[in-house]
Amino acid sequence: MQVMKSATQMEVAPPSSLPLELDMMMPCEKVHHLASCNAVVVFSMSDCCMSTVAKRLLFSLGVGPTVIELDQEDDGPGIRSVLYRFVGAHQPVVPAVFVGGKFLGGVQTLMASHINGTLVPLLKDAGALWL
Repeated sequence: MQVMKSATQMEVAPPSSLPLELDMMMPCEKVHHLASCNAVVVFSMSDCCMSTVAKRLLFSLGVGPTVIELDQEDDGPGIRSVLYRFVGAHQPVVPAVFVGGKFLGGVQTLMASHINGTLVPLLKDAGALWL
C-alpha cells in the first residue's frame, strides 16, 4: 500500500518488518537465512490459533523466537510456498518452527517434543535457552 502525502512529496510505502537485505532475497533464500541465523524461528499467521499456541509455548519456556507473520510480509505467499516443501501436503503450513537451523515441524511436533521432554534440550543445543 502506498500513501500520497502531497503533490510535492514522494509516495511512501510502509516498511517491511524484515531488514532491507532480506527484502532483496528470494523467498527460499529468506527462509534459509532466517533459519540459519536465528536459534528459533516461527513462521506464523497473525490470525492462526495454532500459531498463537506455538508462540506462547516458546515464550513460556523463556525462548524469544524470531517470528515472521506471513500475512504481514509482502512476499508471504512466496515464503508459504517454500514452507510447503518442508511440511508436505497433508500438514498445515503454519506454524512452521525451525530450531538450530533445522525444520522441527508444526504445532503438533512442537507440543509432542515438549511433552516427551526433547524440546528443552533441543532449545539449549540451539542456544535459545541457558537453563
